[in-house]
Amino acid sequence: MASVADIFKALPSRFNAEKAGSFNASVLFDLSGDDGGQWHVVIANGQCDVGEGSIDNPTATIRMAASDYADMVSGKLNPMAAFMTGKVKVEGDLNTVMKFQQIFGM
Repeated sequence: MASVADIFKALPSRFNAEKAGSFNASVLFDLSGDDGGQWHVVIANGQCDVGEGSIDNPTATIRMAASDYADMVSGKLNPMAAFMTGKVKVEGDLNTVMKFQQIFGM
């Protein structure tokens, strides 16, 4: 299984600028447990920037276990089911998170 760091490094290759359009947002991922940490994804002007660490005033913050994030990206865990069962906690704009899934084909 790919590490969480590898998943974030691969995100720009999954970025769909056409689906992003004029959408601008920043999402902070706060992942707990083994292989956890913080990563941010900033979408602006049809570009995607991914980095390790926190950012100020993200549009949305996603908190979850690193293992659940890896399962969600690989398709083993349904994002909506994870949200409904409390495995994923979102602070900020939920619509940003939904759009994020579309832009990255999750």
